[in-house]
Amino acid sequence: MPTSFATDTDRLAETAGFVRQQDAATLLPLLLPGLDALELRALVDRCRFSHAALLVFPPDQEALRTLLAGCALSPDVAAQPSVVVRDRLAARHGRDAAELNVRILRPAVTGPDGTGRTVEVFTLTVPPGSGLAGIAERERDREHEAHLAFEIEQPDPLVLRGMCAIFGRHGATADGGGYNPHEDGTVFYFTAPTDTKAGYRRVELYAPGDHRDVLAAHLDEYRARQSAETLLRLMTGAWTTQALAVFAELRVPDAMHTEEGTGAEALARAVGADPESMATLLRYLAMLGLVTTGRDGFRLTGLGALLRTDAPDSMRPLALMYGGPFYRSFGALGHTVRTGEVAFDHLFGENHFDHFARDPELAELFDRSMAAGSRMFGPLVEHPVVTAAGEAPGPRTVVDIAGGNGALLGRVLAAHPRLDGVLLERPHVLEAARRALEAAGVGGRCAYREGDFADVPPDGDVYILSRILHDWDDERCREILRHCARAMPAQADLLIVERVLPTDDSASLATAWDLHMRCNVGGRERRADHYARLLADAGLTLVGRTPLPLDGSVLHARPAGAPHPAGR
Repeated sequence: MPTSFATDTDRLAETAGFVRQQDAATLLPLLLPGLDALELRALVDRCRFSHAALLVFPPDQEALRTLLAGCALSPDVAAQPSVVVRDRLAARHGRDAAELNVRILRPAVTGPDGTGRTVEVFTLTVPPGSGLAGIAERERDREHEAHLAFEIEQPDPLVLRGMCAIFGRHGATADGGGYNPHEDGTVFYFTAPTDTKAGYRRVELYAPGDHRDVLAAHLDEYRARQSAETLLRLMTGAWTTQALAVFAELRVPDAMHTEEGTGAEALARAVGADPESMATLLRYLAMLGLVTTGRDGFRLTGLGALLRTDAPDSMRPLALMYGGPFYRSFGALGHTVRTGEVAFDHLFGENHFDHFARDPELAELFDRSMAAGSRMFGPLVEHPVVTAAGEAPGPRTVVDIAGGNGALLGRVLAAHPRLDGVLLERPHVLEAARRALEAAGVGGRCAYREGDFADVPPDGDVYILSRILHDWDDERCREILRHCARAMPAQADLLIVERVLPTDDSASLATAWDLHMRCNVGGRERRADHYARLLADAGLTLVGRTPLPLDGSVLHARPAGAPHPAGR
């Protein structure tokens, strides 16, 4: 079996050599340890080893031809799109399937007895700088698409059921399948037993003809197993939260490299941890794609690097916050669901703003976590209202209300050098904001105002409320918006950054955050029409909505009676 971090040439050459050397009689006992002589004879008499498959990552078509020729495989085999593998990759890595150019080709090889076989080569084109390198790295490491295949000769329902039963008795489990009308063939997929010695974790049985009656029972078994596994993964989601938090808390990412591996013992020494427990944590994180493992130890992936302390827009504070105070209060979610009260307040005896304010370290962590979250909403700087203000003649001012340590305002000022800024915040937060904005080179264009929502400064051109309203109930939101409306000149604009609940209850991050806000903060997420009503109650009009990444939105509002932006 190809090893982690080997080159694609090595992997493909090893797979082709494997196909050339093996046959069903020697391979099946390795695949299914414990087969007795009668079972082995029954399988060997009815099927033949047909191919092994793997996924490679050429940068272009010419590189693929070179790769095939270098492994003594024909470079002129016709290729066709592989929709199944493309969709599996998209689902595994959270990518749009349209950006994954996956194809399949089957160059022929000859087995030890002179029989014809193939190497099933799936290819994902990864051009230089395409952003798909992380997928290639993780797929090479885990070999999800590598499998063995056996073709059943002269199948009938009794034979198929008998072969599936033998596989099941020896620990192989149903892993999907399907009927292909273009080839008139039926595929039964299995996950190999845990004690397999064949080196492959996935097995295919291919039966010429339409055998969907037998396939139905196989798929029922697969779906039942998948449902249980899915539910179990959901139940253990808390383990992931804590693994990420501990990984960040111990600063393990800071001690790791993305180019070379480090052993678990060395990492444990570097951060003051138990070596055996550290290895267990890293293996778990490898399942999640934050690290990879190879002969030289553990390496940090691009995903894991987001938890480095020195990473641009580090998400380490978010991991510590979600794995710390909010993790504890989410344990009391049942109290919120039963009573409608905020679990955080019930657990700590006060709301999270007051609780954090009394603990300087927690207050700093919260402000840094909010700043880390601002990276998700960076495209706000390109909003037409902000762009128009930045290009207008004469001075223009952007007012960031409760803007934390100024991360978002700093992005706006850096992108639009002609704009000035005003940051309204609590005194202890302003000190950190002043340092951050000075370090970003925009401090000279920013004024700092101490106060709360009642102190919204007048005479701004663009006002920003970024992830503020979802902290509060409707009455408090109306109050905040009224303060904004009183301060805003007639021609000013208000930009509200929030996750907006979908009107059709479709899947959305806003739905997840709605639960979080109710349990931990006392606020909620809302639909766009709900925000429109709150704005109208405060004398403001919702005039537009622009999408942001991660299900965010910019809601654009203006004072009631002001001309629509299109008429300005």
